[in-house]
Amino acid sequence: MSIEKVVYTAKATVTGGRDGKATTETGSLDLKLGTPKEMGGAGGNDVTNPEELFAAGYSACFIGAMKFVAGRDKITLPKDLSIAGEVGIGPIPTGFAIQVTLNIHLPGLAQEEAEKLVQAAHIVCPYSNATRGNIDVTLKIVQ
Repeated sequence: MSIEKVVYTAKATVTGGRDGKATTETGSLDLKLGTPKEMGGAGGNDVTNPEELFAAGYSACFIGAMKFVAGRDKITLPKDLSIAGEVGIGPIPTGFAIQVTLNIHLPGLAQEEAEKLVQAAHIVCPYSNATRGNIDVTLKIVQ
């Protein structure tokens, strides 16, 4: 699937890999990276890792997709909607892989309407399109 017209390009630079630093061209992101203890690293609360960044990025993007669908389909979203993204990493026969769970909190939205919204957002979300068929993605509606 090709993009017809690129409307924005994010630019980030990482040095040092999992135990390095990540910065963006705009300067809005300047983070220390560290390998989690569970993966043999030092861990710590003052560092992040690719899995945390992916969880945050997918969650933010999915909320954007829900807002797009809600606007298109005339659905009123709860003001306090949120997504708690989880990205797990582990070994597979050829190396490593990730899996994603999005815990989608839509307080006050009827279950049936929430399910339709989430499924429609999953179709339009760029992260969902990028991961579809490549990794396990679980969408959980939590009230």
